[in-house]
Amino acid sequence: MEKFVYLFQEGNGNMRDLLGGKGANLAEMTRIGLPVPFGFTITTQACNAYYESSKNIPKVVETQTLEALRHLEEKMGKKLGDPKNPLLVSVRSGSVFSMPGMMDTILNLGMNDETVIGLAKLTKNPRFAYDSYRRFIQMFSNVVLEIDTFYFEQYLEDTREEKGYSTDPEMNAEDWQQVIAGYKEIVKKHTRKDFPQDPIQQLFLAITAVFNSWNNQRALVYRRINKIPDLLGTAVNIQSMVFGNMGNDSGTGVAFTRNPSTGEHVLYGEYLINAQGEDVVAGIRTPQPIVTLKEAMPEVFKQFTDTCKTLEQHYQEMQDIEFTVERGKLYILQTRNGKRTAQAAIRIAVEMVQEGIIDKKTALLRVDPDQLNQLLHRRIDDKFQKKILAKGLPASPGAATGQVVFDADEAERLGNDGQKVILVRQETTPDDIHGIVAAQAILTSRGGMTSHAAVVARGMGKACICGCEALKIDLRAKQFIVGETVVNDGDIITIDGSTGEIMLGEIPMIDPELSDEFQLLLAWADQERKIGVRANADNPEDAKKSFEFGAAGIGLCRTEHMFMDQKRIPIVQKMILAENYSERMEALSQLLPMQQGDFEGIFEAMQGFPVTIRLLDPPLHEFLPDKEELLVEVTKLQITDPQSAELKKKEKLLKKVRQLDEFNPMLGHRGCRLGMIFPEIYEMQAKAIFYAAAKLAEKGMEVQPEIMIPLVGHVNELKEMRRLVIDSALLVQQETGKCFNYTIGTMIEIPRAALTADQIAEEADFFSFGTNDLTQTTFGYSRDDAESKFLQAYIENKVLPENPFAVLDQEGVGKLVETGVKLGRATKPALKTGICGEHGGEKSSIDFCYRTGLDYVSCSPYRVPLARLAAAQATIRHELNKEEVYTTA
Repeated sequence: MEKFVYLFQEGNGNMRDLLGGKGANLAEMTRIGLPVPFGFTITTQACNAYYESSKNIPKVVETQTLEALRHLEEKMGKKLGDPKNPLLVSVRSGSVFSMPGMMDTILNLGMNDETVIGLAKLTKNPRFAYDSYRRFIQMFSNVVLEIDTFYFEQYLEDTREEKGYSTDPEMNAEDWQQVIAGYKEIVKKHTRKDFPQDPIQQLFLAITAVFNSWNNQRALVYRRINKIPDLLGTAVNIQSMVFGNMGNDSGTGVAFTRNPSTGEHVLYGEYLINAQGEDVVAGIRTPQPIVTLKEAMPEVFKQFTDTCKTLEQHYQEMQDIEFTVERGKLYILQTRNGKRTAQAAIRIAVEMVQEGIIDKKTALLRVDPDQLNQLLHRRIDDKFQKKILAKGLPASPGAATGQVVFDADEAERLGNDGQKVILVRQETTPDDIHGIVAAQAILTSRGGMTSHAAVVARGMGKACICGCEALKIDLRAKQFIVGETVVNDGDIITIDGSTGEIMLGEIPMIDPELSDEFQLLLAWADQERKIGVRANADNPEDAKKSFEFGAAGIGLCRTEHMFMDQKRIPIVQKMILAENYSERMEALSQLLPMQQGDFEGIFEAMQGFPVTIRLLDPPLHEFLPDKEELLVEVTKLQITDPQSAELKKKEKLLKKVRQLDEFNPMLGHRGCRLGMIFPEIYEMQAKAIFYAAAKLAEKGMEVQPEIMIPLVGHVNELKEMRRLVIDSALLVQQETGKCFNYTIGTMIEIPRAALTADQIAEEADFFSFGTNDLTQTTFGYSRDDAESKFLQAYIENKVLPENPFAVLDQEGVGKLVETGVKLGRATKPALKTGICGEHGGEKSSIDFCYRTGLDYVSCSPYRVPLARLAAAQATIRHELNKEEVYTTA
């Protein structure tokens, strides 16, 4: 019989796939002797069996659960539902990958009208017993019976006000009995049934709710964002309760073994005296910093710090720990690898190497390349005189500006429209996940640095401020008030998640700097990686930034971007509108020195590293005014000023635009096809490159120009364009008397080019795979149309696993890349190959490039550090796999 239920002592930390992350960690902590309350785990396979049985718990799972419950009752000397000595349990979800706030938890299960009396007698603390019962009713009703928490919170708040209390601890046992009666009425009103009193019924309803929560909306959204497979399922952890709300010698808290925002090696967290776990994360009360526990409970604090050290050494990772103190005794409820900011991830990885806990390769694998984007964007300019409106807890670093939004749905709508918003809430809940994803930052008036908003924001790399109690939020009026200042929905604010400061309006920001730890980590990455990293840069400024970020060359310089300057557009248009060859050459002669200056700046910035320059790629009509707008202007002039010279000029322009207009410009007269029909354009660009090379040669500087011919589909196109470039080089060398080295290659972005790469390689010194256009031509998608019309629906409905323009389609487009490399190197074994599409900065695509044997990847300047790290990780992972295969063999 398949085993679906494991006691904690039967499992271990290697059973994550079966027990989920939480269950595996509880089993492992039990195994190494930490004070973990007893319990058992229902496996992820049971969750899958539940869905396979049309959302019914299979009999075998039910039987094994009841058997494990009997073991737990024997161990605790208590029985679920026993009025004299009741066992109470928590029911928590636990997926394989950490999904904070995504799944549902129930505490104090087993309470009913009889066990509450028994608990009150046993503990000699009626207030505690009835407080626990009301918490259970509220949680169970929300998670299992699906009644909105609002009704319970509103009733509780009204009761407090009626009695003149400001906080929950002021409520006595009789007050809680009154609240319980009110809560039961709320349940009956919404479900037309009494609140369930049978603890076994409660237990299986709770298990069902956890299984169901695997596919609730917020779980689906979180999995989609974090690319977690839907088929993993969630485990269920059933654990004997310990209570942090039994008086001032009890409490509960959450702590990290290191600061998850900065990475500093100090204990970081919060706790509440006389409270249960949800009080800390829900933001109902503002918790105390963990360091103050040293004064409140010195012995507990020492035991806790020792436990933190044990856990970090055991897991060799920064830990996120939940704990409860019951009448002076410490219990560890959970540990998991702590989510952290990019800044913290880097510092922790580097310092753990320096402390001898992990090695360099492990450190490199610890940092998620996608997180590095957090560090490579702007922060508030320190020189600016800030006028601080309010200050809260700095929950997640980084700065952001946006318009205030009070509703998650509105945040999602505006965010999808391209507007920058800051989501402002009293506190966030898992139901706000879609709004958090769309927002630039999150601001809450309640909660601490381990609240839902803080944990989720840190995981996503978004700025977040929590617990800003100065904010008086009015959700109905859609505004918040600080003192006499009113901030309305749509007003612009700036927040600094590193300091907790909130400011009105937009604040100037500056570019980031790489920390010493970041530089060191990247230096380790460079030592490990076997694939080069270049940047896509079209001007000297971007080239300089790329060099600073560690790019070993330019993999794509798009020369058409040099034409977009407002001073150059009239000359480019003059070239396009030329009636004959001599007119066109006159315009080109004006463009040549401009292009030469650009290339000199780029070569100089790259200090001898190779620079791949793509000759003009887009169709000529892109440099002309929009046809529809031009038609409107001509029509107006025909009515208002029919004899004007301006009208004749506009009519001539319109005529040319119509001539150049294409049904499908992406597949029309662009790329090398332009060079074939107007060779003088490519000749001018080639000369500009070689004049720049000669100029730098005069200064004694080394340059490595790589001239790339775009959109080649047939070897004869490359043969002709190669001859044009060589002739231009000879002409410049004769004219300047300078010699320079250069190579000529092509961009593989047409399927035919990949499939005939053996022929094309005869005329190419290198291949650069333009995976953006290769994706378009392979799928038959126009990127702009696909992304605006149907691609998102394809991803949501799982027609496609990812956006193929963001993550390389390895099965289709990837096969063409593999084919191109294999065929090309069959002709020229030393053929240099790389990719220069946006995929060059995406970690799974970089891994593919490493496996395919490419020489380099190229990406935008700000993604260069990410690519350097991802390239190292690919090398390490595959070398480790080879070692494992060798050892197994």
